[in-house]
Amino acid sequence: MSQDPIVTSNGLAERDRIAIETLYRAFSDHNPDLLEEVLATDWQDIPLAPGQAPGREGMKPLVRAFSAAFPDVRITIHELIGAPGRAAVRAEITGTHQGEWFGVAPTGIRFAIPIHEFHHVRDGRVTHTWHLEDWFGWLHQVGAMGAGEKGAGEKGE
Repeated sequence: MSQDPIVTSNGLAERDRIAIETLYRAFSDHNPDLLEEVLATDWQDIPLAPGQAPGREGMKPLVRAFSAAFPDVRITIHELIGAPGRAAVRAEITGTHQGEWFGVAPTGIRFAIPIHEFHHVRDGRVTHTWHLEDWFGWLHQVGAMGAGEKGAGEKGE
């Protein structure tokens, strides 16, 4: 996940912390089967992505599409703050735009966007996720809206 230590609180059960970390690892490892281990069957993802079906099975095609669009994707958790049954995550998605995403043809541009998510967890399973990713910033970084940003939006090698 991250080279830097993850800042955590001690109110989250260890098995719940592992479930949350594994959810993000499913994307970084390009392994949607990891979701079987950590998401409740009827997991609620709020809001659903365009075209995403509900529940754990609805997330698997999204992990596959994400992997195709961003083969070098990494989700790095910077903070994981928890209380029994609840967790807040501050993280970052990085990668190179190598496949179509949101109807935008591949640009070969590297990007970095923040994500903030809140999770409900029970018995080592994530039951609900409320999330916010900066896809508007991503559109700017890859040059799909206005001028691309300097820095994170440089052409990949």
